[in-house]
Amino acid sequence: MDIIISNSSGKPIYEQIASQIKAQIITGQLREGEALPSMRLLAKELRISVITTKRAYEDLERDGFIETVTGKGSFVAGGNLELIREEHLRQAEGYLQQAAEVAKRAGISHAELAEMLSLIYNTEE
Repeated sequence: MDIIISNSSGKPIYEQIASQIKAQIITGQLREGEALPSMRLLAKELRISVITTKRAYEDLERDGFIETVTGKGSFVAGGNLELIREEHLRQAEGYLQQAAEVAKRAGISHAELAEMLSLIYNTEE
């Protein structure tokens, strides 16, 4: 599992870990039932505290992305298609919010923005 930690990022390390694992689940790089590295192993690989990896795994479990089985480890949660769809919707909403803010500052009308989105959406297939 590829996780890159940035010390210059404004996000805490546990959030960086959780968001990267979440992204790998959403994109299908990590599949349902797949085992995640143990908290100790991940901490050792990233050269960070086990407490930090524990916090990331707890957040992922709370959000329904992983399941932890005592004595066996942590695994990508099953049956979370609706959760993944919600996460995609949330991400798209964030990007659209940014686009709307830029458009307002630039004096681009709602109709022009909607037309751009329609063109982009229909040509990216």
